[in-house]
Amino acid sequence: MTGAALRIDKLLWYLRLAPSRRAAQDMALAGHIRANGVRVTKAAQPVRCGDILTLPVATGVRVIEVAALPHRRGPAPEARACYRDRTAAIESDSQRGEVIDAGAPAALGG
Repeated sequence: MTGAALRIDKLLWYLRLAPSRRAAQDMALAGHIRANGVRVTKAAQPVRCGDILTLPVATGVRVIEVAALPHRRGPAPEARACYRDRTAAIESDSQRGEVIDAGAPAALGG
């Protein structure tokens, strides 16, 4: 792998997707985050520009694409400029009945 990378715990904290770095570490260790469809199990998992992250949130799942690696935990507008939220695109595709693999676990049906 080449190119600049940032630990996933730092990235989540810098992007204001976690309230603290410790919370970001706990999210990674819990195994509920996916990077490019692969389960993340360590806080030191490297993330690069272009990676797709699937994160659990209170209302379901959030899918983001990393557009730039931040250098600090800045204000919210600065953080939002570093990623693209792909959740709305995934939801609209699923409403049309298309099958999308965003790295989230599939629902079990019977």
